[in-house]
Amino acid sequence: MRQSGTQDQSDGELYYTINNGVRLTGMPAFGPPGDNDTASWKLVCFIRRLPKLTDDELETLKSLNPRTPDEYEEERQEREFLNGGPLPGAPKKDEGHH
Repeated sequence: MRQSGTQDQSDGELYYTINNGVRLTGMPAFGPPGDNDTASWKLVCFIRRLPKLTDDELETLKSLNPRTPDEYEEERQEREFLNGGPLPGAPKKDEGHH
């Protein structure tokens, strides 16, 4: 949404895409105009703001993305390693070769 393909669209085009989705892609329709007008226009404003995000703001947004259980486990292992724990994926001491 930060790239020119999106940012070069008019506000009306973004609004239309938000409300109608993009067929055969992962972009669902968020409903007909009327009920969602305020929310849709807020999304248009948000999309316009994306290219101007600071690194800190971008990291905060990334941290709010949904994660799978495997991603949470990978994060936990990374934190453990960075705090002096074993290398993620390394065999435990009692799992060595005999």
